[in-house]
Amino acid sequence: MDNEYFASINEVSKRLSVPAHTLRYWEKQFPVAIRPTTGAGGRRYYRAETVRRLEQIKDLLYNRGMTIAGVKKMLRDGALADASAAMPVAGHPVDAGKAAATVGDVTIALSLLRSARELLTGE
Repeated sequence: MDNEYFASINEVSKRLSVPAHTLRYWEKQFPVAIRPTTGAGGRRYYRAETVRRLEQIKDLLYNRGMTIAGVKKMLRDGALADASAAMPVAGHPVDAGKAAATVGDVTIALSLLRSARELLTGE
């Protein structure tokens, strides 16, 4: 997909294997990251960039075990772009000998620690 291509909600739904109602729900939960263009009759059309963000969000929620609140926090902190490459899949340990710490890894780790502290302390 290039940036000029617009996909309908049904095409994106099939591509991500996620129901259309889930995509509409994510639009409400992540309005800054997901802004489809609306056509005649209110039909939603997604740019390639938005589809990539949806793929990242799906990966974080479904494969990496994050919560919606956690993904919202990452969006606020600007860490979403690095998230899918830097975070291990939930339940799959990272081999410490092969893992290399990068600035993105550290940024995400700090963001997750802040989120955990906020949840535990109610700050």
